[in-house]
Amino acid sequence: MALYLGIDFGTSGARAIAIDPAGNPGVEVSYRFEGSDSRSPDLWQTALFNLIDQIPVRARLQIKAIALDGTSGTVLLCDPRGRPLCEPLLYNDGRAIDQAKALEDLAPLGHVVLSPTSSLAKLLWLSQQPEFSQARYLMHQADWLAFLLHGQPGVSDYHNSLKLGYDPALEQYPTWMNQMPDLLPLLPRVLAPGTPIGSVRADVANQLGLAPDCQVCAGTTDSIAAFMASGAQIPGEAVTSLGSTLVLKLLSHTRIENSEYGIYSHRLGDLWLVGGASNTGGAVLRQFFSDDQLTELSSQLDPTQESPLDYYPLSKLGERFPIHDPHLQPRLHPQPQNRVEFLHGLLESLARIEAQGYQRLEKQGTTPLTKVYTAGGGASNLAWEAIRQRQLQVPVEKSTHTAAAYGAAHLAAQAKGALDVRS
Repeated sequence: MALYLGIDFGTSGARAIAIDPAGNPGVEVSYRFEGSDSRSPDLWQTALFNLIDQIPVRARLQIKAIALDGTSGTVLLCDPRGRPLCEPLLYNDGRAIDQAKALEDLAPLGHVVLSPTSSLAKLLWLSQQPEFSQARYLMHQADWLAFLLHGQPGVSDYHNSLKLGYDPALEQYPTWMNQMPDLLPLLPRVLAPGTPIGSVRADVANQLGLAPDCQVCAGTTDSIAAFMASGAQIPGEAVTSLGSTLVLKLLSHTRIENSEYGIYSHRLGDLWLVGGASNTGGAVLRQFFSDDQLTELSSQLDPTQESPLDYYPLSKLGERFPIHDPHLQPRLHPQPQNRVEFLHGLLESLARIEAQGYQRLEKQGTTPLTKVYTAGGGASNLAWEAIRQRQLQVPVEKSTHTAAAYGAAHLAAQAKGALDVRS
């Protein structure tokens, strides 16, 4: 039986899921980054090969296609052989403040690249570093991981490349980017997500026990893969990913771009996936509570009652969406001695920020919100779900499949014509 493998790289680890032609999940394996530097390409390669190696030998030989997702805006500057020249810049790295301001003279008002965390702003920052003279490719995390399998550097998808300036509506880089001639040679060739790129390299296939005709496909971002896994299909339906950060994606007839509020749109078939990513989320919860404590204390709070505590939970200075303010201070006080009350206040505040995010999207002109699916580690917290439904005032339910790796597997299946999946 044919299998299709999706591999998801997030902030705390990686996961792989293989599905059959009917979309049923089979083998599922994971690799955590605990105690390691999650920005290390060596660690990413180890995780990638370890994930595939965990899959039973017989199942590995049945894999017909592989698609990967990575964190949006995480980039690597690479030499002509695809080897990283310096430390990757992660999705939330905001050092390119001056470069983002310089782009205001080139890019249209409100363009997604006008954020210090955009791939293009990061490329401009990298162009001023000593290693740039040796550079040949800028690759996103998903691009580079796929390259390790298929061996063709400099190939990307239009989900990852949106923050690099690529226009998915026109399916090309915009003409205003011609004013940066030194950067143009480093830009990747962009394909639609799920497009087959090539077979797994013969040496890698032999090392990992994969079939020689196994195809590697253009990937996507982690949050879009989570959306694809959710079951959301109708304009007005949305997915909130409750992971280390809080990511909102709303399926809309209308494309919205507004960097002032960190809003951008990804193409999804003939519709648009509009949203933004907040720096708040589960990473802040884990500063104060273990997973066991979150489970135990959540069961003790009353989600029907609104907490009076008003926080803006951030792990560090700065916010992207629904407030775009690189200097926004975390607000985590007062902290009551009662741990249940404190957790209730944090969950309530996260739900308010989520509701504010969807309100911001609707004010910008999206299709109105009708339903929210939940993905990510926080999707299993029933008390949080009840709080969020009260704040959002629309039905909230757990995604059909909560793992982004499942969405990536759908892309792989689509590449072989096994499933009809939006991209």
